[in-house]
Parts: sequence; structure tokens; C-alpha cells
Amino acid sequence: MTTALCAEFFPQRLLFTPHKLRHKIPSYTSLFRCRSNGDSQITNLDTLKVKLSTEARSNHVSAYTDFKEAHFLKLLHRSCKAGNYDEGLYFLECMVNLGYKADVILCTKLIKGFFSSKNVDKAAKAMRILERYGEPDIYAYNAFVSGLCKANMIDSANQVLSRMRKRGFAPDIVTYNIMIGSLCNRGKLSLALKMMDDLIAEKNCQPTVITYTILIEAMILEGGIGEAMKIFDEMLARGLQPDMYTYNTIIRGMCRCGLMDEAFEFVRSLTSRGCKPDVISYNILLRTLLNQGRWDEGGRLMEEMFAAGCELNVVTYSILISSLCREGQLEEAINMLKIMMDEGLSPDTYTYDPLISALCKEGRLDLAIAFLDYMVSSGCFPDIVNYNTILSALCKNGNADEALEVFGKLAENGCPPDVSTYNTMVSALWNSGDRGRALVLVSEMIGKGIDPDEITYNSLISCLCRDGMVDKAVELLGDMESSEFIPSVVTYNIVILGLCKVRRISDAIRILAEMVRKGCLPNETTYVLLVEGVGFAGWRAEAMELANSLCRRNAISNQALTRLHRTFPVNDAYAGGSART
Repeated sequence: MTTALCAEFFPQRLLFTPHKLRHKIPSYTSLFRCRSNGDSQITNLDTLKVKLSTEARSNHVSAYTDFKEAHFLKLLHRSCKAGNYDEGLYFLECMVNLGYKADVILCTKLIKGFFSSKNVDKAAKAMRILERYGEPDIYAYNAFVSGLCKANMIDSANQVLSRMRKRGFAPDIVTYNIMIGSLCNRGKLSLALKMMDDLIAEKNCQPTVITYTILIEAMILEGGIGEAMKIFDEMLARGLQPDMYTYNTIIRGMCRCGLMDEAFEFVRSLTSRGCKPDVISYNILLRTLLNQGRWDEGGRLMEEMFAAGCELNVVTYSILISSLCREGQLEEAINMLKIMMDEGLSPDTYTYDPLISALCKEGRLDLAIAFLDYMVSSGCFPDIVNYNTILSALCKNGNADEALEVFGKLAENGCPPDVSTYNTMVSALWNSGDRGRALVLVSEMIGKGIDPDEITYNSLISCLCRDGMVDKAVELLGDMESSEFIPSVVTYNIVILGLCKVRRISDAIRILAEMVRKGCLPNETTYVLLVEGVGFAGWRAEAMELANSLCRRNAISNQALTRLHRTFPVNDAYAGGSART
């Protein structure tokens, strides 16, 4: 499947040769439950005794009892540099058990390394060793607090702050910014503002421009641009000079709130504020204009950019290409890519993604895959979004085997699959009748520590219902309810449809009652599915009596009622009775 793109698409004729990808399916099968046990908590950090970790020992590692401290430090440094943090932890434990002091710099590297590989327990162990056998500094504590916050362990991070103070370490501005940023990212703005008050009350530590920018960005999302500008004014009152990141955050917030006139006015006022709009400022405005289809104004904005001496960058071209693809102007988008490359700019994955997506939508899969191969050959390695787009298109076109070939090479290509990838492949395999391989992929996903999302649950529940395995679907619904994902009305509708298809109307009504009891309001689709279930089960008169009642209560529309009447015509003589046809 070799495709050559002609010269009109690119500056020169480029030959695209798709990779031959192979994927071997494991020979085992397994049952699954979509639940992760990944919530780890850090407890008793001070009192646990250090023990040697046999799990981290390499086969070539023997006794090091006669090693000097410098030797251990060299080995530990080498392990950290190579990214072999388990081995590094083993050498650290050897050192301290022989009476040597834990090095704060190398311990900090271990902590960061373990957090980057999502191994919270071992990061905590490295910190515990440092606290007991070394002298931690503020950098080590900040690395530890940052890792805990990224792992969504805010309570544990607060415990570390308390422990820092007990050991005589006052949190610095970096510590506060980490905590405030983490709280804002998790929608806990009120707690972030409380921490800001604590920071302001500190004698030796005060908020910076970064601190205020974090809060401004969060306030835009939660309280609106008006409240955000109050924080901005407070920052100015404290004598802090905003930077372009702060200004661009405000511009983005105004655009998000639909205040385009105010955003343009704010940009034009930057010169009087001692700043000059940069390409990011213009890109924010351009993206908003083109998203609204305001191409004429977008053109005038670009003229303004040129007049201000602001050159277009990769993001600018990516915005133009994405907007053209969204408007269905694929050839113009490809021509824009050519212009971009002629200007000496290198497209990135965000540039290619809308092109690949548009090609897939038009059914031009060969050309989409050719783009993917060209990305690799030009040194721009596709990301998982690019691959997911291709996989989804292949699966929708019934090419599950070819999709599996691509899927099997993802990790090798440096792009391991994410939950969206697995969702796509599981649905495709199940729909193609390969239920066993679909379940193997679910088990593989969970085994790799990739947590299922709401789409995973809905997809699997839908597949089970479609195959008549309704009891398994109801069981998975219960599993979902006990997880962090609350079933939506879509989830309940899938189960109700499945039950109605096998004529288990009483169970469908029970699920309806359960969803209402749990605070999930039915929508029109829910009621229509139930009416159809009653009607197709043979009780047409009862179904239409229920439909009429629901319409009188505005639960379903007149259009839905008319359609149901056409589906289940009932003679007037039986309209009020319970005759079964």
C-alpha cells in the first residue's frame, strides 16, 4: 500500500512507504473487572525501618560490604543517570545499612525518578531514607511534595509540609506555588485561596507573579473573568509586574468568555503597560476568530501581526490548517502545509493531526497512513492522538486486522497505547466477533496500570448487551457504580435497551427506578426505550398508554409520541385496554 503524494501537495515529490506492522495476540484468556487498586497512601513515614530490597538487585550485583562511600555514590549516580532507579535504591540501602550518609542530591534524583515512573511507594521510601540517614533540604522536599501533588495525594503532601516545619524547614515560594497550582488543577480554588492567605501572612516568603498567574487562570475557569481581574488588580497593587504569560492568560480568559472586543482592547493596551503583544497573544485571538468562522477578521488580524513585526510560527499555521480542515477545505489545508514548510517551519504532531483526521473522515485512509509515515521519515514522530485517529478509522471501515497490526507496533514506535486506544480496539474486536481477544486487551490494559474511563465501561456494557449478555452488563454497571466513575444517563440507557431487547421489562423498570434513586435523571431517550421495550414485548396498547401519559407530563415530545404511534399502531377499540397483539 505505497502512496506517492504529488508535487502539488508538497514542495517536492515525497514517497511514503507505510510500515509493515505485525501484532501477536497472547494465547491466554482472562476474566476482568474494570477496577484499579492503584490508590496508595503514605503512612508512618518516620518509623519504618530500612530493609534491603531484593527485588531491585541485578544478577551481577554481589556483596558490597568492602566498598567505600565514594564507590557507592558513583554507582548510585550511574544508576540514576541510566534511569535504573530500582538499582539506585538498592545501592542507597546498601550505603545506609553500612553506616554511610544518604546523599541529598542523589536521593532527590531518585525521588523524581520514581515519581516520573509513577512509583509513589518507592519515592516515599527514598525520602524516608533521606530523612533518617541524611540531611534533606528544601529542594528534596519540594520534589517530594510536587510528586505527591501530581499523584493527586494532596493530603499526603500537606502531611509532608507539617513534617517539614517540625524539622525546621519553612516552605518557600516554590513549595507554595506547587501546592496552590495542584489545588487549582483539581478544582479546589477555595483551598488554594486559603493557602494564598497563609502565604501572604508569612514573614519571609511572599507571592510572586507566578503565584498570581496560577490563581488568575483558575479563577477564570471557576469564577469568570471579572473575579480573575480582581486578582490581577491585587497583584498590581502589590507592585508586581505581570509578564506576557500573565497577560496571555487574561487574553485567553476573555476569549473563552466570549469577550472578543475586550480581548482586542486589552491586547492593544499592552504597549502602554510596558509590554508588546507576542505571537502567542495573536494566536489566541486568531484561534477564537476562526473557531467562530470569522475569516475576514482573522485575515485583518494577521495583517496586524505582520505590521507589528510578529512572524507566524508553527502554532499559527497549525491553527489555520485545523480551521481549514474543519471547514472541509482539505486541499487548501494541505496547500497551507506546503507554504509553512516553504517558510522553513517544521510541522509538529498538532499540525498533522487535523489533516490525518480529515483524510480519515473522507475515507482516504491510504493517504492518511502515508502522512503518518512521512511524519516519521521527517523526524516528527506521531503521538498517540495521531495513531488513535488512524486506528479509529481503520476499525470503522472494518479493517480490525490492519488496526491490530498498527496497535501491536505502538510501544515499539515509542508511543504506548492509552485508554482511548484500548477503547477503540476493544470495541472493534468485539464488534468483529472476536470477543476473547477483546477481553484479553481489557486485561492487558488493567495489567499495565491504565485505568478504564467512562467510555471503557459504556463500550463494554454496550458490547455485552448487544450480544445478549445482559446479566454481565448489569454486573459491570454495579462495578462502575463502586468505582470513581458515576454512571451517566447514557450508561443506564444502554442497560435499559439491553434488557428491553431480551424482553426483561420488569428489570428495565427496576434499573430506571435505581437511576432515579441515585440522582441520575432520565432523559427522553430513556422513556422512549422503555416504551419501545413494552411495545416490542407484545403489549402495544399498554406501551401507547404509557407513551401518552409521558407526553402529557412533558417527559417525551410530541414528535417522539407521533413516531411511537407509527411504530405501534393500536386500534381505537383496544386503545384503553390491555389487549395483546
